[in-house]
Amino acid sequence: MASSGEEPGSGSPGRAGTGPEPAPAAEAAQLDAAEDFEVLEEEEEGEEEEEDLSELPPLEDVGRPPARPREDAQPAEQGRGEAAEEPQEWIDVLGSGLLKKKTLVQGQGVDTRPCKGQDVTVRLKATLEDGSVVEENPALTFTLGDCDVLQALDLCVQLLEMGETALIVADAKYCYGAQGRSPDIPPNAALTLEVELLAARDAPDLELLSGQEKIELANRKRERGNFFYQQADYVLAINSYDIALKVIGSSSKVDFSPAEEAELLDVKVKCLNNLAASQLKLDHYEAALKSCNLVLEHQPGNIKALFRKGKVLAQQGEYGEAIPILKAALKLEPSNKTIHAELSKLVKKHVDQKNVETEMYRKMLGNPSAASTPRKCKDKLPWSIPWKWLFGATAIALGGVALSVVIAARN
Repeated sequence: MASSGEEPGSGSPGRAGTGPEPAPAAEAAQLDAAEDFEVLEEEEEGEEEEEDLSELPPLEDVGRPPARPREDAQPAEQGRGEAAEEPQEWIDVLGSGLLKKKTLVQGQGVDTRPCKGQDVTVRLKATLEDGSVVEENPALTFTLGDCDVLQALDLCVQLLEMGETALIVADAKYCYGAQGRSPDIPPNAALTLEVELLAARDAPDLELLSGQEKIELANRKRERGNFFYQQADYVLAINSYDIALKVIGSSSKVDFSPAEEAELLDVKVKCLNNLAASQLKLDHYEAALKSCNLVLEHQPGNIKALFRKGKVLAQQGEYGEAIPILKAALKLEPSNKTIHAELSKLVKKHVDQKNVETEMYRKMLGNPSAASTPRKCKDKLPWSIPWKWLFGATAIALGGVALSVVIAARN
């Protein structure tokens, strides 16, 4: 493909900084199946409208009965600290019953709780409702409040005291949602998380990051956005892409090599392209158009940005502007069936739009007969002077002559 810009792909969201899982060979091609650039199979089957996302509702719309907390649950490793003498009650974190927290080992006090924006390190153990362990990490580090990890973890760690061990029971919507995580976490699976807060420190100063550090940080945020896109949670996807773009656009006191500058630009283009795709899903057309234009400022021949800009303009009814843009994209990649299908659809809509406008104007202006037109024109000829006007002008002229004669006689 003649453009840069990676599409949102699937990743492992429970681990901060991990990249997307390897895609099948068919998905490693120029068009990923995750985004708008992607509806190749559906359009070949004659589908003209946007793909049906009814099977992929945003996370906040996924309803599921809350998992019943296990009151007899015990920490997996008793040797890590003595249990509290007085067992704590379950805390309903959000008031919906879908996310609950229970202290197993007391911490060092409320004033030791971490703050948003800090980098925290936790010990994590995640299990399914049947007790199957699906994840263990002795030192998971992430930025609190950036949605780098499961929402259940991101929300509840803010309530942990330093050294505290807690049990968290979370509904699927705050974990892996309707998609699950292949192969170990099924769709709509609630999780029980055992978490111990080990450390919290301020995040590194972006101005002091080296080029490679900034690239790695921006990529982690972008990959997290890809995960949310796959989960059809486009709001959180946009949030992650925005954070990645802020990292890239932050000022720096460190000199970067030309290769690092080029790689940062490449990551920026990928984020902007994926941001536009997410904004399109939410019908935020002006924002998506701005994102596409920012890509095209750096890469005028970016096919994905051209394609999405054409789609945005089409959604706004600007078929006359959208068609040339899609033609430009098709010229760069003539064999792309997705662009062919979209362009054909827009040309038809444009013709229909022009026909409707023509009919509307005809009704507004009417359809005067051929006979009436010459008559109106003839009535306006310069020699078609009313006789009353001519008589009045003559009378005035004669009166003027008579007055002149009288004046001359008196003199």
